[in-house]
Amino acid sequence: MNILAISGSLRIGSTNTSLLRAAAELVPPTVIITLYEGLDDIPPFSPERDRDNSSEPVNKLRTLLREADAVLICTPEYIHGMPGMLKNMLDWIASSGEFVDKPVGVISAGPSDMGGSRAHASLSYTLEVLTAQLPEGASLIVPFVRQKLDADGHIIDPVLTQQLRDTVGALVEAVHNRSQTL
Repeated sequence: MNILAISGSLRIGSTNTSLLRAAAELVPPTVIITLYEGLDDIPPFSPERDRDNSSEPVNKLRTLLREADAVLICTPEYIHGMPGMLKNMLDWIASSGEFVDKPVGVISAGPSDMGGSRAHASLSYTLEVLTAQLPEGASLIVPFVRQKLDADGHIIDPVLTQQLRDTVGALVEAVHNRSQTL
């Protein structure tokens, strides 16, 4: 099973990217989580650009999404919403439909007690509009994230480790259930 992981943060040392790397270590050997690292290569969305066969980074992203059995997105919150680069990426996918019925897990993490909950809600709503499948249990909000990771980005909180394992487990289960109904 292939899961494409997308971090909504471009920051070097991002806690959101660290959570996705940790998730990749928590899955069984039959599951591969690949971190997408091309978010900052995607040009600003415009419908006219989309009609002109898009750019190479957009085409590559679409291919990765089509090949993935599921997607796991982890995002910070900027100005009470998801980061602009993440929203831009989703705008590019709206017309091509790679998220249609695709199981998608949503994680937000932040330094406050809110844990990026508004970005989480915004991202979840956008994914619903794109008709992604948001499996029950494949959603996680991580408050006070900086207290739960060490300086190298490794999880030091056993509760968070279990929550992350459960979130990815629900996503994996959704892929299994989907494949049995197809």
